[in-house]
Amino acid sequence: MLDGVMFLWFALTAAALLFVAIDIRSTPESPVLKWGFVLVTAYTGVIGAFLYVLGCREPLPGLHERYVAARWRQALGSTMHCVAGDGVGILAGAVLASVLGLTGLAEVILEYVLGFAFGWTIFQALFMRDAAGGSYRRALTSTFLPELLSMNLLMAGMVPVAMILKNRIESGGDPATPAFWFVMSMGLLAGFIIAYPMNWWLVTYHLKHGMMTVRPAHAAAGAHVHSTQADTGNASSAEPEGGAGGSGAPQPPVPVMTLLSFLALGAGVAIAFLSRLL
Repeated sequence: MLDGVMFLWFALTAAALLFVAIDIRSTPESPVLKWGFVLVTAYTGVIGAFLYVLGCREPLPGLHERYVAARWRQALGSTMHCVAGDGVGILAGAVLASVLGLTGLAEVILEYVLGFAFGWTIFQALFMRDAAGGSYRRALTSTFLPELLSMNLLMAGMVPVAMILKNRIESGGDPATPAFWFVMSMGLLAGFIIAYPMNWWLVTYHLKHGMMTVRPAHAAAGAHVHSTQADTGNASSAEPEGGAGGSGAPQPPVPVMTLLSFLALGAGVAIAFLSRLL
């Protein structure tokens, strides 16, 4: 039965990935987030495609700015960006750990290090350096803490799910089998869910970006007119809408959220290892 479930999962993932890869080309989103949605759909199948349609796909021409301004969509974009970049390093770490025969804590550490390194230095700092005035060094500094907090929650959700499934599914730890990629997909999906509240907090206090809108110069003016006509007096904005917050010092404070992120990571790893004893 599990083989049938995995076959259906991968078949639907292939269809979802094809849809997102083609459709997102016409969505006025930043290139890095476009790649992010493609990667997240590869990890999470139809769920990723559903999140793209519900959270980023422009409903009508000229409405993308207003559509993605909702705070939950901004948080979705932030989480997606994290999982997309970190996921590449995590998967590379999982494959490398299998090749090297690493298990347990050594495997978790390798996945964490590679996931954080790729997500922070490439997907965050390098691809978003324009937001830091074009300086890669400044981008590294400004993205370190948000990436760290988000990564901790991602791993807190991914590690126990992936480890439990690897222990329950035959060949779940072998990258040469479909079972391995199914296990990692479930793990990254769980990590996405657990990381979402932290990214909501990060976006609320402007510590991390969410969805963006990038249009060709010739289309920007028309989009602005369309948006203004649809809602007179409200200019389209990338600022999150809905709910309080965003002004003043973050609440809870950054040190508290940092501590909570490491406690969550520790709890996730503890659950993973306790499950091996059951």
